[in-house]
Amino acid sequence: MASSTHSSVRIAPHPRRTPPALAALLFVCAALPLPAAADDPPTQTVTITGRSSSNSASISGFGDVPLARAPFAATVITTSQLADAGITGLGELTRLDAGTTDAYNAPGYWGLMAVRGFTLDPSANVRRDGLPINAETALPLANKRALELLKGTSGLQAGTSAPGGLVNLSVKRPAGHLRQASLAWQQDENLIAAVDLGDGDTAFGWRVNAEIGHLQPRLHDSRGNRRLLALAVDAEPVAGTLLEAEIEYSRQSQPSTPGFSLLGDRLPSARDIDPRTNLNNQPWSLPMVMAGRTGSLRLTQALAGEWRFVAHAMRQRLSSDDRIAFPFGCSSEDDYTRYCSDGSFDLYDFRSENERRTSDAFELSLQGRARLAGIEHALRLGVLQSRQRARFDRQAYNWVGIGRIDGSVVLPADPTLTDENTDRDERSTELQLQDHAAISSELGLWFGVRHTRLDRRSVRTDGSRATSYEQSFTTPWLAASWALTADTLAYASWGQGIESTVAPNRSRYTNAGQALSALRSRGVELGLKQRSAVLDWSLAAFDIRRPEWADIGSCSDDASCTRQADGDSRHRGLEAEAEWRAGAWSLRGSALWLRARREGSAQAGLNGMQPTNVPARSLKAQAAYNVSAVPGLALLAFLTHEGRRMVLPDNRIATPGWTRMDLALRYAHRLGQHRLVWRAGVDNLADARAWKESPYQYGHAYLYPLAPRTWSLSVQATL
Repeated sequence: MASSTHSSVRIAPHPRRTPPALAALLFVCAALPLPAAADDPPTQTVTITGRSSSNSASISGFGDVPLARAPFAATVITTSQLADAGITGLGELTRLDAGTTDAYNAPGYWGLMAVRGFTLDPSANVRRDGLPINAETALPLANKRALELLKGTSGLQAGTSAPGGLVNLSVKRPAGHLRQASLAWQQDENLIAAVDLGDGDTAFGWRVNAEIGHLQPRLHDSRGNRRLLALAVDAEPVAGTLLEAEIEYSRQSQPSTPGFSLLGDRLPSARDIDPRTNLNNQPWSLPMVMAGRTGSLRLTQALAGEWRFVAHAMRQRLSSDDRIAFPFGCSSEDDYTRYCSDGSFDLYDFRSENERRTSDAFELSLQGRARLAGIEHALRLGVLQSRQRARFDRQAYNWVGIGRIDGSVVLPADPTLTDENTDRDERSTELQLQDHAAISSELGLWFGVRHTRLDRRSVRTDGSRATSYEQSFTTPWLAASWALTADTLAYASWGQGIESTVAPNRSRYTNAGQALSALRSRGVELGLKQRSAVLDWSLAAFDIRRPEWADIGSCSDDASCTRQADGDSRHRGLEAEAEWRAGAWSLRGSALWLRARREGSAQAGLNGMQPTNVPARSLKAQAAYNVSAVPGLALLAFLTHEGRRMVLPDNRIATPGWTRMDLALRYAHRLGQHRLVWRAGVDNLADARAWKESPYQYGHAYLYPLAPRTWSLSVQATL
């Protein structure tokens, strides 16, 4: 629960004592003897990498094809690399890849990101070991092996999804004898302890991940906690048959953080705002609680030749209490898109408790190789049935008074349940065929098609405004790849994706409750990749058209508004990645140049506008230097630069671009039979002040600042 007084709302920095957790870690570090280099076994060289020639993205459906030979853009980031960068949440992935940017990534809330300028739908664009899940929760990473980011081909792997790409979380599997523990501290008093335990052989193996955390980041009034317990089991009862089961329980309780906003027509200076201020700081503020239980079972059966059959089932059950003192608009100036000119705002008591979301998925697939008409084919056929069910209670959304951006005003609570919520059901059946045809040693043709049958229903919690509809559609994807040399690949691809919705069942709509025609996005991509022992690089040019819905009419009276298709959002860009490794150095960089515009709209003045919260330029760079004089020691640096972002749909106001530098070191050594890995880092080294993102959410312009300079320290022991 938030503090009962406002003494914790501070505008000026203040001295702090060394936290007990940090003092303990420093003491242990100082007390440990460092073994002589000559007696040490070889230590691991640190490499900053997200695209390795040996990596493959399982979410693509094309098996173990290395990314360097695949006709699409993808990035695979292991959790070890996330640990080196100090990343603990899915939303922080935006620090490592230029193609991803923040999209209402509020602390204490579920993470949202955009890929190539399109915000990913948390209920449609996230996978877990290849099966669809709902990401409207805090997704734990402690039991994940890697994060896969697939760009530009979401229609190939999802019946309905926002264009831009998909994120897949790969779960850790049993890997022999493992005894590992870690303790991590982050300023102010964040403290997270975790264990990773496992054992077994090819016949039977198990792995347990557990994590418990006390959350007290630099952001005021945001104290919370989180925990995770996960078990994975693999068994091979007979040769050629593999059973994989896993179950996960997680819970996070922490106050969420509302954004700042425009002050009338003025963009406030980020230097005048304390980035540690949390406007959700009323005495009655309650934490947002997100809990999840997920379990899956997968059977892989080897068949004749190189064929295999896979049956994979998963269930995810989420529960949450969404509660916040929510600033929204300015009634005194009759403008609900921003805060008041004098720094005040309307504050609401929002509570939506006992939210339940259930996702089920069951997939059968057959994959292998066949030679047809003298051509080698890698084939995959599959059927996926999925269901999402969301149940809610009535909610509170009550005006309680006028607050101020310094967080100094105390207002009364009003938890009265005054508003209805909307229950939702969705079922889909998807049939899929994928084929990689090796026409020659140089030329490859790639084909994918997915046919989806969709059934969606919704109704308000009081039984009103019921809607239901069914749709069927097919999304194809085609690509060709050409090996220019043994190390260089050129490719071209074209694909489609679908988004589906219904007009709100309200009296002001002429088509209330009616299903809208499924809007079909289209994407084209041209790419070039090269790999070598020293340098890997890739270049991709893309053009994505996404149809948009809009409310046409005055929308002020009954039957005065029509929800309909209204032109496109067109995102054209150039994305580049490069990795260079030489001796003690490892460098990786990615850059995105994006031209995102609105086209073909019937609304005056909208065409030619840039979307809000989407930078036209993004640069992410990472470097590692392995210090030869101290075996096992690596110095790391992370650079993030993003260009300006539009705050309002009419593009009248934009936030300036910003740059952030993070530094870290990693030291691995042996102590007897134990291996220790120490990590220390500082995020936002220069304590830069800027507006990190400007989401236009719920018809309101919000602003989120860069987090202030933050120190961290951790130790990981493998026994």
